[in-house]
Amino acid sequence: MNQSSQSDAVRIIKNECPKTDCTHELALMSQSEMEKALAFHKGFPQYVKTPLVKLDALAERLGVKGIYVKDESYRFGLNAFKVLGGSYAMAKYIAKLTGRDASAMTYEFLTSQALKDEIGQVTFFTATDGNHGRGVAWAANKLGQKSVVYMPAGSSSARLNNILAEGADASIIDGNYDDAVRLAASNSAKIPGSVVVQDTAWEGYEEIPGWIMQGYGTMVSEADAQMQSYGVNPTHVFVQAGVGSLAGAVAGYFAAKSENHPIITVVEPHVANCLFESALAKAYRTVGGEMQTIMAGLACGEPNTISWEILKNHTDFFVSAPEWVAASGMRILSSPLADDQRVRSGESGAVGAGLLAALMKDTHKAAREMMGINKDSEIMLFSTEGYTDFEKSLDIIWGGEYESL
Repeated sequence: MNQSSQSDAVRIIKNECPKTDCTHELALMSQSEMEKALAFHKGFPQYVKTPLVKLDALAERLGVKGIYVKDESYRFGLNAFKVLGGSYAMAKYIAKLTGRDASAMTYEFLTSQALKDEIGQVTFFTATDGNHGRGVAWAANKLGQKSVVYMPAGSSSARLNNILAEGADASIIDGNYDDAVRLAASNSAKIPGSVVVQDTAWEGYEEIPGWIMQGYGTMVSEADAQMQSYGVNPTHVFVQAGVGSLAGAVAGYFAAKSENHPIITVVEPHVANCLFESALAKAYRTVGGEMQTIMAGLACGEPNTISWEILKNHTDFFVSAPEWVAASGMRILSSPLADDQRVRSGESGAVGAGLLAALMKDTHKAAREMMGINKDSEIMLFSTEGYTDFEKSLDIIWGGEYESL
């Protein structure tokens, strides 16, 4: 590679973790469970299947057969996919609280005064870099309930204001993402009738994160069906990771569906690459520090224990990426070639596209060949967010911040 320093270099490793039995974790993402989650989300009046954008001109330019980008900037008017997990977990929590089956958790029932009279005041606590907290706040607002949201130091004021606009008690703390998670858990324990809705799992807290992963499965189910409508199956899937809940959901979905699943690559930012470091060590690892990255939604240092079990068994490659990869992806997707459709992708959403473009350069030929990417590859990407901090997005796309190498 010709990068100027180790901090600028894309780091890629093949998954060589010892395999273990993750039957229980994989069952969360079974086709029957995915059908339940999709049916739940379809019941929302705001539901519209988000586009899977086929980028033919970009594929030709990069030298692959097909590129397909799931564009989550259209999700429920919230500009990101995260609401899928939070809303589904909250519905399943209420089902358990009231002794009802999850299938009874229709939008009409969940938003009814009758339910509120039955369960009283519930406060949903969470920690977020932006999108998850906004989704939880939005869902709590629809339910007529309260939400408390903590954001790590350095969080965008634009993202904070989006959460406040949904009626949440939201604030930026003096600590990183994992500190915010611990604060949410600690303060929730002090308030009767409250619950933590967090998209990461740790020992003793695994049920709700599992439900959140199932909720994320709606996005994957849609994308899979949309690719089938094009008459193709993905050969490669790139998915970004923070704690790994989305990545575990994606890998788990395809592994549960078929043993002959696509090659899965998980991408993280350098400063918050806990899954990469875990794969490198062949054992669960965490990372710490401030974790300041433009990929704010991925700035997490402690892996979800459920998703790690899935990923170490069913992921092929782990990538630790510098900032310029995400910035490059944003610029590529915002500047379509020929008749390709524009994708408004935020920093965390665009890192997969930036990585693919980097891999197709001569400097990454060895990595590309190791990953089996060639002229016959059909590649699925997830643009998990739109421009959630519009001014920052313009600085990157128009202002050229984080210049590509």
